[in-house]
Amino acid sequence: MYLAIIELECFADTTISQAEKAINQLLDCWRYNGQIIGREFPIVLKDAVFSVRVLCPEVDSLQENYQSQQVKHAKQALSEASLLSPKVKILGRDINADDSDNCLSPSWKILYTNYLQTCSPLRCGEHFTPMPLYHFPAVANGDHRQLIKWQEDWSACDQLQMNGSILEFSAIQEISSTHSRLFQRGSDLCKRLEYLTKTPTYLYLYRVGGDSLLAESQRHCPSCNQPWRLTENLHDILDFKCERCRLVSNISWDFKS
Repeated sequence: MYLAIIELECFADTTISQAEKAINQLLDCWRYNGQIIGREFPIVLKDAVFSVRVLCPEVDSLQENYQSQQVKHAKQALSEASLLSPKVKILGRDINADDSDNCLSPSWKILYTNYLQTCSPLRCGEHFTPMPLYHFPAVANGDHRQLIKWQEDWSACDQLQMNGSILEFSAIQEISSTHSRLFQRGSDLCKRLEYLTKTPTYLYLYRVGGDSLLAESQRHCPSCNQPWRLTENLHDILDFKCERCRLVSNISWDFKS
C-alpha cells in the first residue's frame, strides 16, 4: 500500500466547521469505496490549505475512474465549503502495510480479516493478498460500505477474543459459528460478490478450541456435514475448504503447529 497526502486549498472565506464537514464526507466516501484504508485521518490547516495523510491500496487508487457516485457528489460539495478539488501527492510505499494483489482475474476469492489488519477484507484465493474493493462492482447502494462494516465488526470480535478479558466467548461465537449474525452477513456478502463477479467467493470461518488434533483433522463442514479437509494447507492458514457451502477454515489454533 501507499501513503499519500491530500491537499485542499481554500479559494474564498470559509469556516473550519464547513470545511471539516466537507472534507470528512469525502474521506468517508473514499473509505467506503475502498480507495483509502483505515478509520482515523488527522486534518491539518496551514496557510489556507487543509492537508491529510491517507493510506491507499495502490498508487492510482484515487484516480477518478475508480470513484463511486458518492465520491463524485462529495467532491462537488467541496466547492460549497469554498474548497478547491483535492490535490494528491504519493509519498511512497508503506513498508509495514500489505501489498495489494495484482491478479486481475482470480479463480476464487476469500472474505477474510483479523484484528491486526487494516487492508481490504477481500483476498485473492490463489495468493491470499488483499484485493482493492474498487476493482469490483459495488455490493449495495453504490459502494462497499457493507463490506467495510462487516470487517469492522469481525475485527472487533477478534480483538475481544484475543484480549480475553470481556465478552470473549460471545466474540468467538460470532466469528466461528455458522449460526451467528456476523456469519450470516458475511455469507450474504459472499453470495452477492459471487453473483456480481461470477467468481467463487468463500467466507473464512475462525476455529479455536476442540478436543484433539486428530478430532480436528477429521471434522466435517459445519454447514453441510460433508468432508472438507484439504490435502495440503493453503497460505499457512487454511486447512478446510467446502466448495458446496463456500467456506474455508483452519484446524483449531490450539493444535496448529
